[in-house]
Amino acid sequence: MGLVHTVHYLDFSSESWKLVSNNPTIFETIVDNVVLEIRDTSHRENKLVFKKGSKIEYIRSVGKYRLKWDDADLTN
Repeated sequence: MGLVHTVHYLDFSSESWKLVSNNPTIFETIVDNVVLEIRDTSHRENKLVFKKGSKIEYIRSVGKYRLKWDDADLTN
């Protein structure tokens, strides 16, 4: 299970992602090779490439965002 925290808001493009749950907030990829570039709270760049059908849980908690995914959903 992958996990990263960021202080930056992420925009999930409707061309690549669809909202599948509001509580918790979960987005699912609708195309292959969707790239998310995330700067974590330690200012490290994370480039994640997701397969079609992959899901990511997106939760806001005390001034930052927590993103969680299944590592099997990554192509890299």
